[in-house]
Amino acid sequence: MAGQKLSPRQKMINLMYLVFIAMMALQMSREALTAFAMMSDKFEESSKNAQAHNENLLDQLAMKAEEEELRFSPLSEKAQQINALSNDFTTYLETLKTSITDFYKRDENGNLPYEQMEKNPVADYEWFVKDKYSEKGEEIEATIDNFRNSFKEIIGDEEQSYRFLRDKLDELFNTDKVTDSEGNERDYLDYHYKGLPSVSAMAKLSSMQNDVRQVEQEAYNLFLGNTYKQSASLTNYRAMVFTDKSVYFEGEPISGSVVLARYDNKTVPTEVVVNGTPIDLTNPNSFSNGQVQINTRAGRVGEHRFTGQFTFLEEGQPVPVDIQSSNYVVVPRPNSATIAADRMNVVYIAVENPISASFAGVPSNQVSVSASKGELSKVADGRYILKPTEAGSIVVTATGTLSDGSTVSDQQEFRVKMVPRPMGTIRGSNEATGPTDNLKISTIGARFEDFEFEVDINVTEFTVIFPRGLGSETIKGSNRLSAQAQRKVDQLRSGDVVHISGIKTSLRGVNIPSRDATNATYTIQ
Repeated sequence: MAGQKLSPRQKMINLMYLVFIAMMALQMSREALTAFAMMSDKFEESSKNAQAHNENLLDQLAMKAEEEELRFSPLSEKAQQINALSNDFTTYLETLKTSITDFYKRDENGNLPYEQMEKNPVADYEWFVKDKYSEKGEEIEATIDNFRNSFKEIIGDEEQSYRFLRDKLDELFNTDKVTDSEGNERDYLDYHYKGLPSVSAMAKLSSMQNDVRQVEQEAYNLFLGNTYKQSASLTNYRAMVFTDKSVYFEGEPISGSVVLARYDNKTVPTEVVVNGTPIDLTNPNSFSNGQVQINTRAGRVGEHRFTGQFTFLEEGQPVPVDIQSSNYVVVPRPNSATIAADRMNVVYIAVENPISASFAGVPSNQVSVSASKGELSKVADGRYILKPTEAGSIVVTATGTLSDGSTVSDQQEFRVKMVPRPMGTIRGSNEATGPTDNLKISTIGARFEDFEFEVDINVTEFTVIFPRGLGSETIKGSNRLSAQAQRKVDQLRSGDVVHISGIKTSLRGVNIPSRDATNATYTIQ
């Protein structure tokens, strides 16, 4: 257990990191991807706060160096070196995050499409070459190693009080191979980033930036002599709850440990109460090695927190230590796959456009969806069919009712377009070339370009227009040239261009009127 005093916010960040690790094993739902984004934002906010606090500590060291030059001037110089090293490393991590996010298009408000970031092409294909690191992958691991080793070199190993910080650097920025749950030994980047969502990589990198600011802060506190003073009394201990993971489904068992932020075997409480329930400290299954074991069950959907106290005796007097910033989240159990239906914010007239709408942490039966016009029908929990009736735009509104009765609402505007006109083809191409023999046996077809729906198109009629006064032939009920048209083909010469026009079609797969396809050409070679 770490030997430094953590702020309530940092304890929350530590718990959120458990969410990150636990959710690695889950199939990435839209809610999970959004949760990773929220964690990344929290880590970034914590890093900014820590950086502001670190600047204040740097100023204090500079003032101490002026007042007691012999004692604090060398420490202030070390602090400046650590600050420069930390700034360079966090900037480098930010460039990695930017390279990942630049792959995705932001909306008009600058927000990333978190629910679409279930893949990580940047990490998968730029950091690796097959099963090995690429040059970029080697650079990343080397940069992490350099930060860790350079930090340890700056603080040195003369002071025994710095030992826990050196150990913490080795723990937080360890790039050794990792043995996964199946017993396979994997490289550091492979284990933490390969095959995982982009948004989880963002959260991981943001977490590392936050770790940088925390070890930087601990170094400054050591230089100022704050750490020993803060850890000298039990009144400065803090109790924390570490669950096996921080997101649970309804009814799922919860297991974990309630521990002190700094403890050892000799630190034994006289009383422990968690969520109003006293813990039997004589039971080795409930209390051992300075840790209190908890076993409970997840309740309703939403955010919950652990409350309670450790009570110790210090100089014969009871000293209560409150459990602080110990939250966990319960989410609904999935009962079906969530299918994202946003086709580039475009829907088509008379087509059954699938739409999905949900709020993270809100049961689907507490979400209502409406459209500003057209027809909207529900087909399953969170899934709808939208059929526009006119061009322009449609606004789909989703409203969720929270457990406290309050509501949240969000909107998405879709552009409404007509089904595009199909493109006529001959031998699969709009502008084909070849000998006359190929033309005689060619198939006339049609296809949609840049249309998101699977539609089968059948050609029911077309007209072949021949050059050099040979006239034209209209073929109905077939997609191949008639015998009369083939005889005219025999009269063609190299360089002649045959036009296929009036291509009429019938559609299968959508309930929309068919449209004539564009013309196609065939040039005789």
